[in-house]
Amino acid sequence: MKGVNIFLADGFEDCEALAVNDVLRRGGVECSLVSVNGTQYVTSSHGVTVKADRIFDLQCGCCPSECEVPDEKDFMIFPGGMPGSRNLAGCHPLMEEMLRHYGKGGSVAAICAAPGLVLSRLPDLKGVHFTCFDGFQEYLLAKEAVFEEQPSVVCGRVITGRSAGHAISFGLDILSAIKGEETVSKVEYSMFLF
Repeated sequence: MKGVNIFLADGFEDCEALAVNDVLRRGGVECSLVSVNGTQYVTSSHGVTVKADRIFDLQCGCCPSECEVPDEKDFMIFPGGMPGSRNLAGCHPLMEEMLRHYGKGGSVAAICAAPGLVLSRLPDLKGVHFTCFDGFQEYLLAKEAVFEEQPSVVCGRVITGRSAGHAISFGLDILSAIKGEETVSKVEYSMFLF
C-alpha cells in the first residue's frame, strides 16, 4: 500500500489518530484517514465522529489505485483505543493488506493497544523492540519481541507508541522516518515543543 495512511475503526483513540495526523500534515506529509467501516464516518472511543478521507476497500483488500509495491516511507498507521484496536485486528482484509505491505518493504506504526492486537499479526518479530499500553505487551513478547517502557520506539520498519499521552512523540518519530530530522525540528518549533 503506497502512501501514508491512518486506519480508523469505530472506537479509535482520538489523540492517537488525530494528533499523529496533525504532526504529519504539519510536516508536509500527504496523510490519509482511512475508514475500515465501509462508510466515511467513524466514531471514536469518546464519541467524536470523524469523516475519513477514504474508505478501505473490504473486497480487494487495498485502497483504490494503491496496489504498487511500497517502500520504507510508505506507512500503515494503527491508532489504539478500545474497541478500535480490536476492530482493526478483526478486519481480516486489513490484516492481510498489512502482511502484504510489510512483506513487500513497507513500514508499520501502531500505538497503545494496537501494537499488541494488530502488529502481533506480523511474522518474525523476534528481537524487534517495541512499546505499547501496559497489558498489551504479552502478544508481542510471545513472539520474542523486546518490550521497552518508552514514549515511542523505532525499530527498523516498525514504530510503536505507548499511549495517548505520547501521540506527539510517536507522530514525530514517524515524521522523522519519512522526512528526516530537519523537518521534525521545524514541526517541533511550530508546536513550541522545545
